[in-house]
Amino acid sequence: MRHLIKNIGTIAGILEDGSLRKEGAAMDAVGTLENAYLAIEDGLIATYGPSDEMPEENGFDTVTDAVGGFLLPSFCDSHSHVVYAGSRDGEFLDKINGLSYEDIARRGGGILNSADLLHNTSEEELYRQSLERVREVMRMGTGALEIKSGYGLTTGDELKMLRVIKRIKETVPVIIKATFLGAHDVGRAYRGRQADYVKLVCSEMIPAVAAEGLAEFVDVFCDQGFFTVEETAAIMEAGARYGMRPKIHANELAVSGGVQVGVSHNALSVDHLERTTQAEIEALKGSGTMPTMLPGASFFLGMPYGAAKDFIREGLGVALASDYNPGSSPSGNMRFVMALGCIKMKLTPNQALNACTLNTAYAMGISDTVGSITKGKKANLIITAPMPSLAYLPYSYQTPLIRKVIAGGKAID
Repeated sequence: MRHLIKNIGTIAGILEDGSLRKEGAAMDAVGTLENAYLAIEDGLIATYGPSDEMPEENGFDTVTDAVGGFLLPSFCDSHSHVVYAGSRDGEFLDKINGLSYEDIARRGGGILNSADLLHNTSEEELYRQSLERVREVMRMGTGALEIKSGYGLTTGDELKMLRVIKRIKETVPVIIKATFLGAHDVGRAYRGRQADYVKLVCSEMIPAVAAEGLAEFVDVFCDQGFFTVEETAAIMEAGARYGMRPKIHANELAVSGGVQVGVSHNALSVDHLERTTQAEIEALKGSGTMPTMLPGASFFLGMPYGAAKDFIREGLGVALASDYNPGSSPSGNMRFVMALGCIKMKLTPNQALNACTLNTAYAMGISDTVGSITKGKKANLIITAPMPSLAYLPYSYQTPLIRKVIAGGKAID
């Protein structure tokens, strides 16, 4: 199947040097080409070039007219919790009335409320609700999505979540990556017995997940009031024995040591980072770990935004992801995440685009196949309405500028 996209005003996000991530000053570099075409063959980017070199249209099965819009790599969302049941709108009112995220968790709410709802929801209904959310983010431009478990907190319910993620992966045309997050909180049956719960995660949950091949990554909520550095290390080591690479929640509520323990265990990413010091920056230098910030959670909870500019000035790369979940970031709109990166974190539009595409692809281990306009990469693309510049996309963040989303070379309805 051959697909031609013609009359492209600007291609942005071109990368042909083989880089798997952008760091430091390179974060502000975005390859562009004006007045262009792009050809897709068998779902992959075959070639692109100036419009006056475009091949004959009759050689293609499908032709799309971009009518002067931008062509971008689709967003990659490397941190989401979209498999959940119901909602937590009651806690939304609690927050309005002055309770913090930590207050709600201490009262036995938060993650545990989601676990209760999920336990009482059938696998089929959980799949239906979750697939609807995935289709929603696809239509908003997401072409690769990491989904975590973590609202089960029992072996059976964690497996239920991961089976739903597997079904979604088999259903949708975008890339789905699965992460086991049994250590999202301590299950109700183990309240006051956290050490026993950690043993359950390591000795029962992880082997059961591995036996069904349900997760590529293992995650831990290493933060104040949740899991300690030592417990996090034990869970990461247990996951590694079954081939699961770590992706860690760290430094959302406090400077927790989660970044350092993640780097020491070769975590692919350390996520949240609303509260960091120079020590976290130093720990990340020279590592293969991608610092990933979640401005949607900062926006919704009124927390500090990650110090992305400090990380970039120190030569590091930064990824931005949605944290789509029912309690602290109930949106998977990566375009809004990009806008928050610019408006609240003071990233340039170029930096924010790289943070939402190539670097988030790296944080899922897939930047060799998606995340940029590169010959041979999967044709996961966004076509916008005509815009005066890339900056217009985050600037006019509510205007419906995304006209077409393409996954694997085919348009998403």
